[in-house]
Amino acid sequence: MTAISCKNLSKTFLQGEQKVIGLDNVSIDIQSGEVVCLSGPSGSGKTTLLNAMGGLDTPDCGEIMVGNLRVDHMDKAQRADMRLNKIGFVFQAYNLIPVLTAQENIEFVMQLRGVPADLRHKRSSAILEEVGLQGLENRRPAQLSGGQQQRVAVARAIVSEPTLVLADEPTANLDSNNAVQLIKLFLELNQKLGITFVIATHDVRVMSYCRRMISMVDGKIVNDVLQPLNDSLI
Repeated sequence: MTAISCKNLSKTFLQGEQKVIGLDNVSIDIQSGEVVCLSGPSGSGKTTLLNAMGGLDTPDCGEIMVGNLRVDHMDKAQRADMRLNKIGFVFQAYNLIPVLTAQENIEFVMQLRGVPADLRHKRSSAILEEVGLQGLENRRPAQLSGGQQQRVAVARAIVSEPTLVLADEPTANLDSNNAVQLIKLFLELNQKLGITFVIATHDVRVMSYCRRMISMVDGKIVNDVLQPLNDSLI
């Protein structure tokens, strides 16, 4: 089953009077249950592709399907609804709400979806344990380490049981130990819950853990390969 399919995506931006190519006729299919790495230098188009997949940005042309949903034909409200109910996001900057506790941050998306308070609490407590943060549920972001904050962000992304998680440079602000622990957490969640992960990164630590590697340069996919994984990594 295909989790997400992109066909002939193109996107350009204006920087001053100069036209910059973000995506150049990109096509890609990602199957359910895959862990995929989008690699490439800054400006290669990986974040632009990730944003298009998640409906955060609209390509100039091309087709995007998330499951059976045609994303590029959606209006803003429909894309927002899709992000709320179908896709989890993990960002470089964590994007936690400073005045909320870890548990309240995790419950925020469920609150937007209208999930009853008792069910929100049950799910958030379970997911806190899943990501190794039990006992820290009442701490606010400023009271957590960078690695712990990113785990809260991951918990928030998966608590609503999305089929797809899009992660943009999730290890950029983490030290080596926390970066490796986060990647291993992604793999555990993939294996236990079947979540599809698409991770945009130029971090070689992340790349070594991903089975499928897609390399981008100047808005184009230049390589798409399956790489053998060392059993010791998992």
